[in-house]
Amino acid sequence: MIRELKRFLIGRPMRSSQLEHERLPKWKALPILSSDALSSVAYGSEAILGVLVAVSAAAMWYSLPISLAIVLLLTTLILSYRQIIYAYPNGGGAYVVSKDHLGNKFALVAGASLLVDYILTVAVSVTAGVAAITSAFPALLPHTVGLSVLMVLIIMVLNLRGITESATVFSYPTYAFILGLLVLIGAGLFSLKTGSVPVDVSRPHELVISGVTWFVLLQAFSSGCSALTGVEAISNATPAFRAPESRNAANTLGILGILLAVLFGGTSMLAYLFHIAPHPHVTVLSQVAEHVFGRGGLYFYIQGTTALILVLAANTSFTGFPLLAALMAKDGFVPRQFTMRGDRLGYSTGIIALSVAAILLIIAFNGDTDLLIPLYAIGVFLSFTLSQTGMVRRWFRLKERGWQGKALINGIGALVSLVVLVIFAVTKFEEGAWVVLLVLPILVIIFLKIRHHYDDIATELRIDIDAIHPEPCGNLVIIPISSISQVVNESLAYARSLTSPDNIICVYIGFDFDQIHAMEEKWERWNPGVRLVTMRSSYRSVLRPLFRFINSAEARVSENDFVTLLVPEFVTRKWWHRILHNQTSLLIKAWALHSKDIVVISVPYRLKH
Repeated sequence: MIRELKRFLIGRPMRSSQLEHERLPKWKALPILSSDALSSVAYGSEAILGVLVAVSAAAMWYSLPISLAIVLLLTTLILSYRQIIYAYPNGGGAYVVSKDHLGNKFALVAGASLLVDYILTVAVSVTAGVAAITSAFPALLPHTVGLSVLMVLIIMVLNLRGITESATVFSYPTYAFILGLLVLIGAGLFSLKTGSVPVDVSRPHELVISGVTWFVLLQAFSSGCSALTGVEAISNATPAFRAPESRNAANTLGILGILLAVLFGGTSMLAYLFHIAPHPHVTVLSQVAEHVFGRGGLYFYIQGTTALILVLAANTSFTGFPLLAALMAKDGFVPRQFTMRGDRLGYSTGIIALSVAAILLIIAFNGDTDLLIPLYAIGVFLSFTLSQTGMVRRWFRLKERGWQGKALINGIGALVSLVVLVIFAVTKFEEGAWVVLLVLPILVIIFLKIRHHYDDIATELRIDIDAIHPEPCGNLVIIPISSISQVVNESLAYARSLTSPDNIICVYIGFDFDQIHAMEEKWERWNPGVRLVTMRSSYRSVLRPLFRFINSAEARVSENDFVTLLVPEFVTRKWWHRILHNQTSLLIKAWALHSKDIVVISVPYRLKH
């Protein structure tokens, strides 16, 4: 039943040779890898205005130069990540750049920050999308957490079905959002040009607006930089593109940069020109759309596609997180299971791990977007800073043609990203940013512990194939039994294939002398040619007396000989039949595998009824 359900949800397994067909063309890669970045247009301008309006209405003029500065930073990041794509076609972004040019410790900080950000992206995007739904349908408000979890599970299943399938599903809402905003910006500018709306782009009369300090401007700038989250996703997922991977990824990133600049710059300009201020219950984008279209069909189209893009922004993480985790797993910093592809050729372990982490975060914060947002973006700008710094070191090392200009671009990007990071950390610290700043070093320590474990295991298991060869040795086989049955008969037959009958001991543990005497008589009549040892357990425990006997047997055998615990067990036809039988064999195997230095073999007997 479970297998049929899995096939229904996930689909039939795909051959490894079909991996090339799972690669993304540019038209699919753009929506699936840029939905996070594009969705930030929905709240980037609002984040800037939210800081400035707290000072005064006149201070909102600064939203224009701040938006321009963010577009310039975006340009720097796009140029930088295009260089990273060509330099590192296997993906990994900030993690790989930091590993090559800054060392493993900085690489792990970059990797941890990106993984945390991917998890937060899913949680924030889904809860924001659900908030849009509950705003329209207040009756669903008590079910916010349940709806958010359901959204994550739906996105998870679609990604487990394969990257191209999820890309097809998610591409249409993303393109619908892009089209809607382009129409909104075009219509808004046209209405301003025709004079239907008064235009006032003049700077306020005061040379210095009271209350507007450099710190306020930097805070507004850093808040608006939330519009840049997700820019790194394409460079991290370069291997997901069709050949030529680097060129297609770089071109897609360029298109994303142009779209982001136009959409973010356009909405910021319209928000200022229409004198729109943030409202507790109505988004800035919603106010702009209402100003341009009124409350007609196009207004609701903008609202609907915005809600969709906010939810689908989570899908960017379902591409980036598994790929980054797989890269880190290949380096030994993350469990090796993350390198394994699932039935549909996706990194299913990474997809499931991301879903579980996001769901736990949503439950922990009760699906409240406002509580999650302060945790957001710190990881992104930390990875921006490290990747740009790493690229600066790369140019200084290689000194390729034109390296000075490239180093200057990356240096400016690194400096600005660092400033934004520090401002985020300071201004959002008490709101919850301290959680991320605490989690990142803990994750780095965990990564190092995992790598240390893998290194220790590799050292312990390594052999000199020229000097070490297998040596012949003996084998003492111990078989715990509860009765004489077909299961025991097959187990004895298998034991005889391993060693001589003289080295096979069956062990029976009874709870009273009558049981023991009856077993001894029955064994003597059966006479399988193997020794039977019986023991009485005064406390009705099977494990304690059995392992006391194993300890004594280990002490008697030669140092090079094996002691094998052969556990007979029957396998039921239906899953619920297992509930009707005790699980002593499972307990024996679990205890022996984790507590004893012996060989443990299970001999299954499949029941026909």
